[in-house]
Amino acid sequence: MQEFKGIPVSPGIAIAPCFVLDDEREPVPMRAVAEADLEREVTRAGEAIEASLGELAALHEQAKTELSSDAAAIFAFHQTMLRDPSVVKPIGAMIREERVSAEYAVQERFSAVAEMFQNMSDATFRTKVDDVWDLEKRVIRQLIGEHATGVERLEGDAIILAPDLTPTQASAFDRTKIRGFATDTGGQTSHTAIFARALGIPAVVGVSGISRVAREGDTLIIDGDSGIVVVNPDPETIERFKDRQRDVRAIEKGLTTLRDEPATTRDGTTVTLLGNVEFGAETERVLHYGGEGVGLFRTEYLWLTRDGDPTEDEQYEEYKCAVDLAGGFPVTLRTFDLGADKTTQARFARPERNPFLGARSIRYCFEHPEMFKTQLRAILRASAHGPVKIMFPLIGSVGELRKARLMLNEVMEDLADEGIAHDPKLEVGMMVEVPSAAIMASAFAREVDFFSIGTNDLVQYTLAVDRTNERVADLYSAAHPAVIRLIKDVVRAAKRRGVPVSLCGETAGELVQSLLLIGIGLRTLSVTPSRIPYLKKAIRTVDLAHCERLARTAGTFDSEQQVTAYLRDQARRLFPELLDGRTDG
Repeated sequence: MQEFKGIPVSPGIAIAPCFVLDDEREPVPMRAVAEADLEREVTRAGEAIEASLGELAALHEQAKTELSSDAAAIFAFHQTMLRDPSVVKPIGAMIREERVSAEYAVQERFSAVAEMFQNMSDATFRTKVDDVWDLEKRVIRQLIGEHATGVERLEGDAIILAPDLTPTQASAFDRTKIRGFATDTGGQTSHTAIFARALGIPAVVGVSGISRVAREGDTLIIDGDSGIVVVNPDPETIERFKDRQRDVRAIEKGLTTLRDEPATTRDGTTVTLLGNVEFGAETERVLHYGGEGVGLFRTEYLWLTRDGDPTEDEQYEEYKCAVDLAGGFPVTLRTFDLGADKTTQARFARPERNPFLGARSIRYCFEHPEMFKTQLRAILRASAHGPVKIMFPLIGSVGELRKARLMLNEVMEDLADEGIAHDPKLEVGMMVEVPSAAIMASAFAREVDFFSIGTNDLVQYTLAVDRTNERVADLYSAAHPAVIRLIKDVVRAAKRRGVPVSLCGETAGELVQSLLLIGIGLRTLSVTPSRIPYLKKAIRTVDLAHCERLARTAGTFDSEQQVTAYLRDQARRLFPELLDGRTDG
């Protein structure tokens, strides 16, 4: 039995066999293969080589037709090398003798071949090293792609283990079989983490080295509350976590009685609880858990989970679905926040070195005006079917806000000219998620109908901590006094101007933080739908005066450790049953 600690990103406990997904962009770790599976691995390697030869033959013919004989000769050389017994025969031998996977054997064999070329005295041979690496990637891509399709053929429950996961991979998971996942990399607010919460499955990220240890078929325990991953647990450990599962289910069953009750403190202060969603159909979950609308529709997932851009009609249908399911409750749509994710960067001829500080979000929209206006048209068309709000992300200057509003007005005029129904008076707001927006909140408050504080990025940019980097995860904290001060400033500026303000970052769903946020003055929180009952219970346990005293005391501390310890102690005194085993308590 081995136990690993990572970053908990989606609550719950899962116990199931492991299914390993390697990443063709990363070195393949060595994992032992059971003797009964060795011949299957040898066959897989042979089939991947044959498939690669088929690709190379097609590329050779295409190069002869469209390029030159010299270009075609490159692919002919690749075919010759891949047919050479001295190159490929040792792969099967290594699998059988060392009991390793086909992917690992291919990687090791081509590394040896590349080293042979590199050490040759003739410079002509040394230049062939890049060809060897190209062949290695081609064959490994075939193997990993073939193996990945096994997820779709799973006959029983499984926990996915991978170096990393893309939203596309996560969105394809069958929730009736995939019980959870763990990755070597990632942070609490990465896209993959957000997607895990949307899927409602336990997940732990940033578990360094686990994909090199666990083998396919090993029993795994994923604890998405504490960030623990256990490989091949003993019977006592399995029973202990099963007891935890039963306890959590009992608590959640008790919380369902609160669905139709208001989130009102004991002294009568009401807090509006909304849900964060990635797809229109998720709106049903928001209402199921007692939410009063959608506070954040992350529309970029329409791009991240498919190849190519969604059409105007596809976007319209997705947004309309949310509006219809909301049944009269408001739906707040954030225009797409693209540019910093791996999926978008992979489309660029020259990926940005630091995409989080590059052409992402509203900047990306300005660089792709037709794409942006297509989305605005879809949102406006959906607004004809119910209350819709629109908000722009990553606004850092008043000029950016005015430019975005100008483009929205242009689209409205186009729709009016075409006679297409829309709400010309829909509310327009902005995300407050960079320090410049928080500091200039008074100026922005004169130009918007509402604010939504996005703590995921606000913490990142205030503390200079990459929120997706597990190596600095311990530095990423919404309890940092600087972040708290910025949130206070935004709430005060909004109140002076009579502008509604909500908070929609992952911080809003953390029970120990919720008391602080209410004490600061926030009255609308938008969270992962499954967190709504927990927040409602916590809010109904306290009174406003207590939250305000708590906020004042927290404001006297000068470190996030002091703030977190104090908030955790207060929460444990007020509602210990909600915090058992959870990292936010």
